[in-house]
Amino acid sequence: MQFRITPHSGYTPPADALETLWQRLGTRRDEVSFAKIGSEITARTGDEAPVSMTRDERVEIGRRAVLDAVRDVCEGAADLKSDWFAVSSEL
Repeated sequence: MQFRITPHSGYTPPADALETLWQRLGTRRDEVSFAKIGSEITARTGDEAPVSMTRDERVEIGRRAVLDAVRDVCEGAADLKSDWFAVSSEL
């Protein structure tokens, strides 16, 4: 599954927040890999969810894994807040 990490529309993060997040995320965390493309960060999770799950369930599991990685990075950084970022699936 592929996801996008972008600035959250409900918050006003500093101009360099996405770049700072990218520098701290790196290219891999647990089962999620990351890449920076233009002004957004993309994230890819493995498709290890059981086939019996619906697509929506698999998307939500992947989205949660990406969001957890973002939260982990932000909790360890005084200059980042997880609320500044949105995670959406690329269908």
